[in-house]
Formats: sequence, C-alpha cells, structure tokens
Amino acid sequence: MAEGRLQDRVAVITGAGQGIGLAYAERFLAEGAKVVVAELSEERAASAMESLAGMGDALFVRTDISDPDSAEACATAAKDAFGSLDILLNNAAIYHDIDNADASYEYLQKIFSVNQHGTWLMSRAAAPYMVEQRRGRIINQSSGAAYSYMFPPMDEFHGLGNFSYSITKWGIVGLTKFMAAQLGQYNITVNCIAPGVTMTEATKKVVPEMFIGGMTAMTAMKQTLEPEDLAGAAVFFASDDAKFCTGQTLVIDGGLSMPA
Repeated sequence: MAEGRLQDRVAVITGAGQGIGLAYAERFLAEGAKVVVAELSEERAASAMESLAGMGDALFVRTDISDPDSAEACATAAKDAFGSLDILLNNAAIYHDIDNADASYEYLQKIFSVNQHGTWLMSRAAAPYMVEQRRGRIINQSSGAAYSYMFPPMDEFHGLGNFSYSITKWGIVGLTKFMAAQLGQYNITVNCIAPGVTMTEATKKVVPEMFIGGMTAMTAMKQTLEPEDLAGAAVFFASDDAKFCTGQTLVIDGGLSMPA
C-alpha cells in the first residue's frame, strides 16, 4: 500500500470535533498523519473520535486555544504522545455560536481572544518544537468573510458595528505573513486558507438560507462548498510539495471574491 503524503507526520488540528476541522482530521489520517484532535467540547470530541476510529492514530486533547496554559499543554501532549509536532492547523474559531447582533466592545474582545489571539497562542506553543527539529508547517484558517464588505442598507443608524468575525479573520491573513517571515529561516512554512460559505452545521445555523443562495449565485462555479472540498488545500500546505510556499493565503470560495 502506497504511503500517504503526510506519512507519520504529527498534526495538531484545533476545533477538530466537527465541521471543517473534522474533515481535515479525516483527510490527514487518510494521508498517513497522526492527528491530535484539539477540541474544547468533550461532547464534540467524543463524537469525532468515534467517527475517526480505525482510520489511524488519533488522540483527543481538551484544548482552550484562548488559554495560554491550555495551548502549551496541547503542544506538549502531541510531542509526548507521538514524538514530534510537525503540523499545526489553526482551524478553531467562534462561529457556530457567534452573535452578530452584539456590537459591544466586550464581545469584540471575546471574539478576538479566540479567533485571532488563539491562533497566535497555539502557534507560539508549537513553534519551539518545530524550530528544534528544523521543520514545520503552520496552516491558519481565515474566511471569505475577510474579503466581503457588503452590508444591507439600514433606515436608521444604531451605532458602529464591531465586525467581529470578519476583522479577526482579516487579522489572520496578516498574522500569517508576519509568522512566515520570522519562521522561514527554520524551515517552517506558514500559510492560510480562506474558505467561502461552507455547508457545515454552523453555517446553516448562522447564515440565512436566502443569503447562502445569493452568495452561491454570485460565485463563478454556482456551487456551495462542503468541508471536504477544503481538505486538499490543507494537505498541500502540510506536505513537502509546498516546502517553498509560505506567507500565502488561498481563497477557496468557488470564485466569489478572487482577490489579487
């Protein structure tokens, strides 16, 4: 049997208990990787581990990416269990339970603490192991929301929005470039995936069906994305095929935004 493109590489995937993160975990295991399911919800993790059973080496580590100690513990657990930490896929974010109507400063801070600061904390925890072994892949997850500035007209102004999800995902694009610039000398690449509207349970809950239909109609391909449609890009960034690709953001949205 041929070896996978990620054979025996150790990958930490945050938020791998459901949706896109789970699809990444499934594909990475199929490609021969050993996967750490870094998930906050024990209930989601239990379901994910059941679906991943028999696919390869997978380990659940309860992880709160907004907590520095928890992020450090996750990276350490990966190294202790599998001997290395080769790939970090920063997928976790507040999305399923996001409240777009809450424009308060406090809520903005909460979203930043997970969606952007959590990505930095996990990367900070993983980087020393990658530097030590002079090899690593960090893959961040942004969103097509970072490139969408469309807002419906409103009869009354109710105060400035905080644009919490969109601006944290735009921040991930910048963070990717800065980390890539620092870590490249250690043979560590840092890249970013920006998915369009992807048909997860979270999307079906958060995004109105009419809006999904309208966004799909505006894409070049006139199709919705499924979580599995993103996994190939993650495998590419994690593999040796992308060893000279760093600081890049790949938008996968069926041709909606097409940024230069």
